[in-house]
Amino acid sequence: MSQTPVVTRFAPSPTGALHIGGARTALFNWLYARGRGGKFLLRIEDTDRARSTPENTQAILDGLTWLGLDWDGEPISQAAGAERHAEVARRMLADGTAYKCFSTQQEIEAFREEARAKGGSTLFRSPWRDVAEADHPDAPFAIRIKAPRDGATTIRDEVQGEITIGNDQLDDMVLLRSDGSPVYMLAVVVDDHDMGVTHVIRGDDHMTNAFRQAMIYRAMGWDLPVFAHVPLIFGPDGKKLSKRHGATGAAEYQQMGYPAAGMRNYLTRLGWSHGDAEFFSDAEARDWFDLGGIGKSPARFDTKKLENLCRQHIAVADDAALLHETEAFLDATGQLSLTRAQRDGLLRAMPHLKDRAKIFPELLEKAHFVLTERPIEPDAKSAKALDDVSRGILAELTPQLQTASWEREALEGVVTALAEVHGLGLGKIAGPLRAALAGRMVSPSVFDMMLVLGRDESVARIGDAAA
Repeated sequence: MSQTPVVTRFAPSPTGALHIGGARTALFNWLYARGRGGKFLLRIEDTDRARSTPENTQAILDGLTWLGLDWDGEPISQAAGAERHAEVARRMLADGTAYKCFSTQQEIEAFREEARAKGGSTLFRSPWRDVAEADHPDAPFAIRIKAPRDGATTIRDEVQGEITIGNDQLDDMVLLRSDGSPVYMLAVVVDDHDMGVTHVIRGDDHMTNAFRQAMIYRAMGWDLPVFAHVPLIFGPDGKKLSKRHGATGAAEYQQMGYPAAGMRNYLTRLGWSHGDAEFFSDAEARDWFDLGGIGKSPARFDTKKLENLCRQHIAVADDAALLHETEAFLDATGQLSLTRAQRDGLLRAMPHLKDRAKIFPELLEKAHFVLTERPIEPDAKSAKALDDVSRGILAELTPQLQTASWEREALEGVVTALAEVHGLGLGKIAGPLRAALAGRMVSPSVFDMMLVLGRDESVARIGDAAA
């Protein structure tokens, strides 16, 4: 018997940018589907027409694209399905699993105020639940679901385990408002069913929603999806991650220069584990990711761990891919685009830039020597290394480099021999050389820079500094 293919979905509301918690939810859904040859769908829950903007939708799509989370098919608009959602509510009304409720907002609020004053339950019990059609007034009505009144409901959750609540905690929730518009809770279930979603992986702040949504599935005779409610992300202080902890949006991390591969690795590991594995590739994450590895406790966001993983990912990245992502970073931050010569230089230098860089600004700082042109303007720190004695030594070095074999060992030999003639250690010459070649103290080794720049450019820069 063939298994039903896995279908997951990410369903953000476009009322703001992609939050890092939403990014992790999307990532978990993507990993689960991709690791099983399934589909990962995207639904934009844009029913809040006042706050849902095209700009926010685009920001969410951009955030997912930056993270490398590709989705199948076109993103679905929840608002576009309003008629289908309403049709399901009317079908439930016809089946007797829902009813017309003529209670006004004022009557419901008056009931709640009285209940609060008496210290009782504010769960509204509509007086219209069992009133015959013949006794209905000619007035606007909402359609409410008939929630079970007795017994209990149990939901099996892949993260939280079995959770049971008494049915007396469930209200006859509204499905269709009196103006004919469907509520979010109905829209979610209808969309998930129509999209063929088999696994609903989302934040555990939706756990109570699962019980309310299960009523709709059962009333329609539809199979429930597999639920997995993931604990939220907390800041280092143990409180829900928010602006007070620093950046919370995916776009902010892109603009700070974090590599997407490092971010994927970190977010996958945030609240999920596979043995002791900390650093892993996308392929390993897809192979290993399962719902059983998700912890029940909230995960704490740790910037140092993120930076450590990003450093490892930059170090092992393909040079051309790293160049491409560096350019994307420059574009995202509105910086100048690279010239052809700068791109070529950056690609040649990449093997010497990517060790120890955690973010792209650090990599670009080390790359200054290939991104700049003669005459090199040394910064204040570098200028101190270029005193009269140093300039004299550089002047001696220039003709020797013009005839040296342009290989690392030969270059080291020439510079070391000159240092010994002057009774100096190699480090004493490396400072002025670095100032001449890069104009910065943060750079690759002087010999790496000379090999990347080539004989003519290196000798010209050293000659400029000597003069």
